[in-house]
Amino acid sequence: MMRRLALLLALAAGPALAQDAELDALRLADEAQAEVARTSDWSAFIEGAAGRTFLRNGATSWDQRLSLDVQLDKRVAPGWRVVFADRLDLFWQDEPARQHGINTLKEAYLGWQARDDLLVDLGRINVRNGVATGYNPTDYFRTGANRSIISADPASLKKNRQGSVMLRGQALWDSGSVTGLVSPKLASQSNPAALNPDVGATNNRDRWLLAFSQKLSDGFSPQWLLYKEEGLPAQAGFNLSLLVNDSTVAHVEWSGGRSPSVFAQATQIDDTAFRNRLSAGLTYTAASKLSVTVEAQYNGAGLRDDEWSALPRTAPLAYARYRTRLQALQEMPTRKSVFLYVSWQDALIRHLDLNAMVRHNLADRSRLSWLEARYHLDRADLALQWQLNSGTPFSEFGAAGQRRAIQALARFFF
Repeated sequence: MMRRLALLLALAAGPALAQDAELDALRLADEAQAEVARTSDWSAFIEGAAGRTFLRNGATSWDQRLSLDVQLDKRVAPGWRVVFADRLDLFWQDEPARQHGINTLKEAYLGWQARDDLLVDLGRINVRNGVATGYNPTDYFRTGANRSIISADPASLKKNRQGSVMLRGQALWDSGSVTGLVSPKLASQSNPAALNPDVGATNNRDRWLLAFSQKLSDGFSPQWLLYKEEGLPAQAGFNLSLLVNDSTVAHVEWSGGRSPSVFAQATQIDDTAFRNRLSAGLTYTAASKLSVTVEAQYNGAGLRDDEWSALPRTAPLAYARYRTRLQALQEMPTRKSVFLYVSWQDALIRHLDLNAMVRHNLADRSRLSWLEARYHLDRADLALQWQLNSGTPFSEFGAAGQRRAIQALARFFF
Protein backbone atom coordinates (compact mmCIF):
# COMPACT_ATOMS: atom_id res chain seq x y z
CA MET A 1 0.00 0.00 0.00
CA MET A 2 2.79 2.45 0.88
CA ARG A 3 4.56 1.66 -2.37
CA ARG A 4 1.39 2.36 -4.37
CA LEU A 5 0.84 5.62 -2.47
CA ALA A 6 4.41 6.75 -3.19
CA LEU A 7 4.00 6.01 -6.89
CA LEU A 8 0.69 7.84 -7.06
CA LEU A 9 2.18 10.90 -5.37
CA ALA A 10 5.16 10.87 -7.75
CA LEU A 11 2.84 10.56 -10.72
CA ALA A 12 0.56 13.33 -9.53
CA ALA A 13 3.62 15.59 -9.26
CA GLY A 14 4.84 14.65 -12.75
CA PRO A 15 4.26 18.02 -14.43
CA ALA A 16 5.76 19.82 -11.45
CA LEU A 17 8.79 17.58 -11.46
CA ALA A 18 9.18 18.31 -15.15
CA GLN A 19 10.15 21.87 -14.29
CA ASP A 20 11.86 23.26 -11.21
CA ALA A 21 9.87 26.46 -11.52
CA GLU A 22 6.65 24.63 -10.84
CA LEU A 23 8.24 22.80 -7.93
CA ASP A 24 8.98 26.15 -6.34
CA ALA A 25 5.45 27.36 -6.90
CA LEU A 26 3.76 24.27 -5.58
CA ARG A 27 5.98 24.37 -2.52
CA LEU A 28 4.57 27.80 -1.70
CA ALA A 29 1.08 26.31 -1.46
CA ASP A 30 2.31 24.24 1.47
CA GLU A 31 4.25 27.06 3.07
CA ALA A 32 2.98 26.65 6.63
CA GLN A 33 4.14 23.02 6.89
CA ALA A 34 7.43 23.84 5.20
CA GLU A 35 8.17 26.58 7.74
CA VAL A 36 7.65 24.11 10.60
CA ALA A 37 9.78 21.37 9.03
CA ARG A 38 12.64 23.63 7.90
CA THR A 39 15.35 24.00 10.49
CA SER A 40 17.49 26.51 8.60
CA ASP A 41 17.36 28.84 5.61
CA TRP A 42 20.74 27.57 4.44
CA SER A 43 22.61 24.32 4.01
CA ALA A 44 26.21 23.50 3.18
CA PHE A 45 28.59 20.59 2.90
CA ILE A 46 32.26 19.98 2.29
CA GLU A 47 33.32 16.95 0.27
CA GLY A 48 36.70 15.33 -0.19
CA ALA A 49 37.45 12.68 -2.80
CA ALA A 50 40.51 10.67 -3.76
CA GLY A 51 40.91 8.04 -6.42
CA ARG A 52 42.88 6.49 -9.23
CA THR A 53 42.26 6.89 -12.96
CA PHE A 54 43.50 4.37 -15.53
CA LEU A 55 44.14 6.08 -18.87
CA ARG A 56 43.92 4.48 -22.32
CA ASN A 57 47.61 5.10 -22.99
CA GLY A 58 48.47 2.76 -20.11
CA ALA A 59 49.32 5.50 -17.61
CA THR A 60 47.58 5.97 -14.29
CA SER A 61 46.78 9.13 -12.38
CA TRP A 62 46.08 9.75 -8.70
CA ASP A 63 43.37 12.38 -8.37
CA GLN A 64 42.07 14.38 -5.42
CA ARG A 65 39.19 16.81 -5.11
CA LEU A 66 37.92 19.16 -2.40
CA SER A 67 34.48 20.74 -2.84
CA LEU A 68 32.38 23.26 -0.93
CA ASP A 69 28.66 23.52 -1.71
CA VAL A 70 26.44 26.24 -0.20
CA GLN A 71 22.70 26.84 -0.65
CA LEU A 72 20.48 29.59 0.74
CA ASP A 73 16.70 29.92 0.39
CA LYS A 74 15.46 32.75 2.62
CA ARG A 75 12.39 34.93 2.92
CA VAL A 76 13.60 38.49 3.38
CA ALA A 77 10.17 40.18 3.54
CA PRO A 78 6.50 39.23 3.09
CA GLY A 79 6.21 37.90 -0.46
CA TRP A 80 9.96 38.21 -1.18
CA ARG A 81 12.50 35.36 -1.34
CA VAL A 82 16.26 35.15 -2.04
CA VAL A 83 17.80 31.98 -3.48
CA PHE A 84 21.54 31.41 -3.76
CA ALA A 85 23.47 28.22 -4.61
CA ASP A 86 27.21 27.99 -5.28
CA ARG A 87 29.82 25.25 -5.59
CA LEU A 88 33.62 25.49 -5.49
CA ASP A 89 35.70 22.53 -6.72
CA LEU A 90 39.48 22.24 -6.26
CA PHE A 91 41.31 19.47 -8.17
CA TRP A 92 44.77 17.90 -7.95
CA GLN A 93 46.08 15.23 -10.32
CA ASP A 94 49.53 13.84 -11.08
CA GLU A 95 49.18 12.62 -14.72
CA PRO A 96 49.52 15.11 -16.22
CA ALA A 97 50.55 17.08 -13.13
CA ARG A 98 47.89 19.71 -12.65
CA GLN A 99 46.16 21.77 -9.98
CA HIS A 100 43.12 23.87 -10.74
CA GLY A 101 39.86 25.13 -9.31
CA ILE A 102 36.49 26.11 -10.71
CA ASN A 103 33.55 27.90 -9.15
CA THR A 104 30.00 27.26 -10.34
CA LEU A 105 27.36 29.87 -9.50
CA LYS A 106 24.38 27.55 -9.74
CA GLU A 107 21.63 29.98 -8.76
CA ALA A 108 21.27 33.56 -7.54
CA TYR A 109 17.81 35.08 -7.90
CA LEU A 110 15.14 37.17 -6.22
CA GLY A 111 11.58 35.84 -6.08
CA TRP A 112 8.37 37.82 -5.62
CA GLN A 113 4.99 36.26 -4.78
CA ALA A 114 2.65 38.89 -6.18
CA ARG A 115 -0.42 36.80 -5.28
CA ASP A 116 -1.05 33.30 -4.00
CA ASP A 117 -1.27 32.14 -7.63
CA LEU A 118 1.30 34.42 -9.27
CA LEU A 119 5.09 34.39 -8.86
CA VAL A 120 7.95 36.28 -10.51
CA ASP A 121 11.68 35.44 -10.33
CA LEU A 122 14.67 37.43 -11.61
CA GLY A 123 18.32 36.33 -11.70
CA ARG A 124 20.32 33.20 -12.43
CA ILE A 125 18.02 30.16 -12.29
CA ASN A 126 18.83 26.51 -12.97
CA VAL A 127 15.77 25.47 -15.01
CA ARG A 128 15.56 21.69 -15.51
CA ASN A 129 12.81 20.32 -17.74
CA GLY A 130 11.86 16.71 -18.42
CA VAL A 131 10.49 13.53 -16.85
CA ALA A 132 13.12 11.14 -18.24
CA THR A 133 16.19 10.06 -16.27
CA GLY A 134 19.10 9.54 -18.65
CA TYR A 135 18.30 11.79 -21.63
CA ASN A 136 16.04 14.86 -21.51
CA PRO A 137 15.06 16.28 -24.93
CA THR A 138 13.11 19.12 -23.27
CA ASP A 139 15.97 20.17 -20.97
CA TYR A 140 16.63 23.12 -23.25
CA PHE A 141 18.81 25.09 -20.81
CA ARG A 142 21.51 22.44 -20.33
CA THR A 143 23.74 23.76 -23.14
CA GLY A 144 26.98 25.17 -21.71
CA ALA A 145 25.71 24.81 -18.15
CA ASN A 146 28.28 22.34 -16.73
CA ARG A 147 31.57 23.92 -15.64
CA SER A 148 32.78 21.13 -13.37
CA ILE A 149 31.74 17.49 -13.88
CA ILE A 150 32.40 15.48 -10.73
CA SER A 151 30.16 12.46 -11.45
CA ALA A 152 28.55 10.63 -14.37
CA ASP A 153 25.30 10.33 -12.40
CA PRO A 154 22.55 12.20 -14.34
CA ALA A 155 21.19 13.72 -11.12
CA SER A 156 24.61 15.25 -10.36
CA LEU A 157 24.94 16.64 -13.88
CA LYS A 158 21.58 18.40 -13.62
CA LYS A 159 22.02 19.75 -10.10
CA ASN A 160 25.68 20.82 -10.17
CA ARG A 161 25.46 23.18 -13.11
CA GLN A 162 25.08 26.92 -13.55
CA GLY A 163 21.70 28.40 -14.29
CA SER A 164 20.85 31.01 -16.91
CA VAL A 165 20.08 34.64 -16.18
CA MET A 166 16.38 35.16 -16.84
CA LEU A 167 13.06 36.71 -15.90
CA ARG A 168 10.49 34.04 -15.05
CA GLY A 169 6.78 34.27 -14.29
CA GLN A 170 4.39 31.56 -13.11
CA ALA A 171 0.62 31.44 -12.82
CA LEU A 172 -1.12 28.61 -10.94
CA TRP A 173 -4.62 27.22 -10.70
CA ASP A 174 -6.09 24.15 -9.02
CA SER A 175 -5.46 21.74 -11.91
CA GLY A 176 -2.48 23.22 -13.69
CA SER A 177 -0.01 26.01 -14.31
CA VAL A 178 1.69 28.09 -16.97
CA THR A 179 5.29 29.31 -16.85
CA GLY A 180 6.97 31.82 -19.13
CA LEU A 181 10.59 32.94 -19.09
CA VAL A 182 12.92 35.17 -21.08
CA SER A 183 16.71 34.68 -21.01
CA PRO A 184 18.59 37.49 -22.85
CA LYS A 185 22.00 37.53 -24.47
CA LEU A 186 24.53 39.07 -22.08
CA ALA A 187 27.90 38.00 -23.54
CA SER A 188 29.24 36.43 -26.72
CA GLN A 189 31.92 34.07 -25.41
CA SER A 190 32.35 31.73 -22.48
CA ASN A 191 34.97 32.61 -19.85
CA PRO A 192 36.64 29.56 -18.23
CA ALA A 193 38.36 31.58 -15.49
CA ALA A 194 37.94 29.87 -12.12
CA LEU A 195 35.88 32.56 -10.38
CA ASN A 196 34.12 34.07 -13.39
CA PRO A 197 30.29 33.76 -13.36
CA ASP A 198 30.60 32.75 -17.03
CA VAL A 199 27.35 34.23 -18.30
CA GLY A 200 28.78 33.84 -21.80
CA ALA A 201 28.28 30.08 -21.52
CA THR A 202 24.59 30.30 -20.65
CA ASN A 203 23.50 33.71 -21.96
CA ASN A 204 25.22 33.98 -25.33
CA ARG A 205 21.93 34.25 -27.25
CA ASP A 206 18.35 35.38 -26.66
CA ARG A 207 15.99 32.59 -25.56
CA TRP A 208 12.44 32.17 -24.28
CA LEU A 209 10.29 29.29 -23.05
CA LEU A 210 6.59 28.67 -22.37
CA ALA A 211 5.46 25.64 -20.35
CA PHE A 212 1.82 24.67 -19.78
CA SER A 213 0.53 21.85 -17.54
CA GLN A 214 -3.07 20.78 -17.12
CA LYS A 215 -4.63 17.87 -15.25
CA LEU A 216 -7.03 16.19 -17.68
CA SER A 217 -8.03 13.29 -15.43
CA ASP A 218 -6.77 11.34 -12.41
CA GLY A 219 -3.20 10.29 -13.14
CA PHE A 220 -3.09 12.12 -16.50
CA SER A 221 -1.39 15.53 -16.33
CA PRO A 222 0.69 16.20 -19.45
CA GLN A 223 2.99 19.15 -19.96
CA TRP A 224 3.49 21.05 -23.22
CA LEU A 225 6.45 23.33 -23.94
CA LEU A 226 7.44 25.82 -26.62
CA TYR A 227 11.09 26.92 -26.79
CA LYS A 228 12.84 29.43 -29.04
CA GLU A 229 16.43 30.60 -29.23
CA GLU A 230 18.00 33.24 -31.42
CA GLY A 231 18.86 32.08 -34.92
CA LEU A 232 16.99 28.75 -34.73
CA PRO A 233 13.36 27.72 -35.32
CA ALA A 234 11.05 27.15 -32.36
CA GLN A 235 10.95 23.69 -30.75
CA ALA A 236 7.88 22.01 -29.25
CA GLY A 237 8.10 19.70 -26.24
CA PHE A 238 5.93 17.22 -24.37
CA ASN A 239 6.23 15.42 -21.00
CA LEU A 240 4.00 12.71 -19.55
CA SER A 241 4.18 10.14 -16.73
CA LEU A 242 1.61 7.34 -16.34
CA LEU A 243 0.98 4.79 -13.61
CA VAL A 244 0.99 1.36 -15.30
CA ASN A 245 0.34 -0.68 -12.14
CA ASP A 246 1.08 -0.63 -8.42
CA SER A 247 4.81 -0.97 -9.08
CA THR A 248 5.47 0.62 -12.48
CA VAL A 249 5.47 4.14 -13.89
CA ALA A 250 5.93 4.86 -17.61
CA HIS A 251 7.32 8.13 -18.94
CA VAL A 252 7.55 9.81 -22.35
CA GLU A 253 9.53 12.94 -23.17
CA TRP A 254 9.61 14.39 -26.70
CA SER A 255 10.94 17.47 -28.44
CA GLY A 256 10.65 18.28 -32.12
CA GLY A 257 10.96 21.04 -34.68
CA ARG A 258 13.05 22.26 -37.57
CA SER A 259 16.72 22.46 -36.62
CA PRO A 260 20.20 21.76 -38.00
CA SER A 261 21.93 18.54 -37.01
CA VAL A 262 24.61 18.61 -34.32
CA PHE A 263 27.23 17.89 -37.00
CA ALA A 264 26.04 20.91 -39.00
CA GLN A 265 26.37 23.11 -35.93
CA ALA A 266 29.92 21.82 -35.34
CA THR A 267 31.01 22.33 -38.96
CA GLN A 268 28.96 25.47 -39.72
CA ILE A 269 26.88 24.06 -42.55
CA ASP A 270 23.12 24.22 -43.02
CA ASP A 271 21.05 21.03 -43.15
CA THR A 272 17.96 22.33 -41.35
CA ALA A 273 15.08 19.84 -41.34
CA PHE A 274 12.37 18.65 -38.98
CA ARG A 275 14.00 16.50 -36.28
CA ASN A 276 12.61 14.53 -33.37
CA ARG A 277 14.19 13.75 -30.01
CA LEU A 278 12.58 11.17 -27.75
CA SER A 279 13.13 9.44 -24.43
CA ALA A 280 10.67 6.77 -23.26
CA GLY A 281 10.92 4.25 -20.46
CA LEU A 282 9.62 2.43 -17.42
CA THR A 283 10.49 2.60 -13.73
CA TYR A 284 9.73 -0.43 -11.56
CA THR A 285 9.83 -0.07 -7.77
CA ALA A 286 9.81 -3.14 -5.53
CA ALA A 287 8.71 -3.36 -1.90
CA SER A 288 12.39 -3.84 -0.97
CA LYS A 289 13.11 -0.21 -2.10
CA LEU A 290 14.75 -1.47 -5.28
CA SER A 291 14.04 0.78 -8.26
CA VAL A 292 14.91 -0.05 -11.88
CA THR A 293 14.60 2.41 -14.78
CA VAL A 294 14.96 1.31 -18.41
CA GLU A 295 14.94 3.98 -21.10
CA ALA A 296 15.05 4.02 -24.91
CA GLN A 297 16.60 7.21 -26.31
CA TYR A 298 16.49 8.76 -29.79
CA ASN A 299 18.29 11.85 -31.09
CA GLY A 300 17.18 12.79 -34.59
CA ALA A 301 19.92 15.44 -34.75
CA GLY A 302 22.68 12.83 -34.32
CA LEU A 303 24.61 11.00 -37.02
CA ARG A 304 23.36 7.81 -38.65
CA ASP A 305 25.27 4.63 -37.80
CA ASP A 306 27.21 4.60 -41.09
CA GLU A 307 28.06 8.32 -40.84
CA TRP A 308 29.34 7.94 -37.28
CA SER A 309 31.45 4.92 -38.23
CA ALA A 310 33.06 6.62 -41.25
CA LEU A 311 33.65 10.09 -39.75
CA PRO A 312 36.92 9.52 -37.79
CA ARG A 313 38.50 7.83 -40.83
CA THR A 314 37.36 10.27 -43.51
CA ALA A 315 37.37 13.56 -41.58
CA PRO A 316 39.29 13.37 -38.29
CA LEU A 317 39.22 17.15 -37.75
CA ALA A 318 35.44 17.24 -38.21
CA TYR A 319 35.19 14.28 -35.84
CA ALA A 320 37.07 16.24 -33.15
CA ARG A 321 34.90 19.33 -33.68
CA TYR A 322 31.78 17.18 -33.50
CA ARG A 323 32.75 15.67 -30.17
CA THR A 324 33.53 19.13 -28.76
CA ARG A 325 30.11 20.40 -29.83
CA LEU A 326 28.42 17.33 -28.34
CA GLN A 327 30.05 18.02 -24.99
CA ALA A 328 28.70 21.58 -24.93
CA LEU A 329 25.20 20.50 -25.97
CA GLN A 330 25.23 17.35 -23.78
CA GLU A 331 23.78 15.43 -26.73
CA MET A 332 24.15 11.87 -28.01
CA PRO A 333 26.46 11.52 -31.06
CA THR A 334 24.26 8.93 -32.79
CA ARG A 335 20.53 8.35 -33.23
CA LYS A 336 19.79 5.50 -30.81
CA SER A 337 20.86 4.57 -27.30
CA VAL A 338 19.54 2.65 -24.29
CA PHE A 339 19.89 3.53 -20.64
CA LEU A 340 19.61 1.54 -17.42
CA TYR A 341 19.58 2.92 -13.88
CA VAL A 342 19.21 0.82 -10.73
CA SER A 343 18.86 2.24 -7.23
CA TRP A 344 18.48 0.21 -4.03
CA GLN A 345 17.91 2.09 -0.78
CA ASP A 346 18.80 0.38 2.51
CA ALA A 347 20.43 -2.39 0.52
CA LEU A 348 21.63 -5.32 2.66
CA ILE A 349 21.88 -3.03 5.72
CA ARG A 350 20.15 0.18 6.80
CA HIS A 351 21.53 3.47 5.49
CA LEU A 352 23.44 1.77 2.64
CA ASP A 353 22.37 2.78 -0.86
CA LEU A 354 23.59 1.01 -4.01
CA ASN A 355 23.30 2.71 -7.42
CA ALA A 356 24.27 1.48 -10.87
CA MET A 357 24.03 2.96 -14.36
CA VAL A 358 24.75 1.81 -17.91
CA ARG A 359 24.65 3.95 -21.07
CA HIS A 360 24.83 1.82 -24.22
CA ASN A 361 25.30 3.28 -27.70
CA LEU A 362 23.46 1.03 -30.19
CA ALA A 363 25.48 2.30 -33.17
CA ASP A 364 29.02 1.48 -32.02
CA ARG A 365 28.22 -0.85 -29.06
CA SER A 366 30.27 1.26 -26.64
CA ARG A 367 29.21 1.60 -23.01
CA LEU A 368 29.60 3.74 -19.93
CA SER A 369 29.18 1.72 -16.72
CA TRP A 370 28.99 3.36 -13.30
CA LEU A 371 28.55 1.94 -9.79
CA GLU A 372 28.22 3.60 -6.40
CA ALA A 373 27.88 2.40 -2.80
CA ARG A 374 26.88 5.20 -0.40
CA TYR A 375 26.50 4.93 3.39
CA HIS A 376 24.59 7.64 5.24
CA LEU A 377 25.61 8.80 8.71
CA ASP A 378 23.83 11.44 10.77
CA ARG A 379 25.90 14.34 9.42
CA ALA A 380 28.00 12.68 6.73
CA ASP A 381 27.99 10.42 3.66
CA LEU A 382 30.70 7.91 2.76
CA ALA A 383 30.82 6.62 -0.82
CA LEU A 384 32.82 4.46 -3.19
CA GLN A 385 32.39 4.96 -6.95
CA TRP A 386 33.62 3.00 -9.98
CA GLN A 387 33.37 3.90 -13.67
CA LEU A 388 34.33 2.08 -16.88
CA ASN A 389 34.33 3.46 -20.45
CA SER A 390 34.44 0.57 -22.92
CA GLY A 391 34.38 0.40 -26.72
CA THR A 392 36.49 0.66 -29.86
CA PRO A 393 38.98 3.57 -30.15
CA PHE A 394 36.68 6.02 -31.98
CA SER A 395 33.38 5.00 -30.40
CA GLU A 396 31.39 7.31 -28.10
CA PHE A 397 32.84 5.95 -24.85
CA GLY A 398 35.88 4.11 -26.20
CA ALA A 399 37.44 7.40 -27.33
CA ALA A 400 37.45 8.83 -23.81
CA GLY A 401 40.95 9.28 -22.45
CA GLN A 402 39.82 7.78 -19.16
CA ARG A 403 39.32 4.02 -19.40
CA ARG A 404 38.54 3.18 -15.79
CA ALA A 405 38.34 5.11 -12.52
CA ILE A 406 37.68 4.42 -8.87
CA GLN A 407 37.30 6.96 -6.09
CA ALA A 408 36.32 7.18 -2.44
CA LEU A 409 34.64 10.26 -1.06
CA ALA A 410 33.38 11.68 2.21
CA ARG A 411 30.76 14.42 2.49
CA PHE A 412 30.25 16.33 5.73
CA PHE A 413 27.13 18.45 6.26
CA PHE A 414 27.11 21.67 8.28
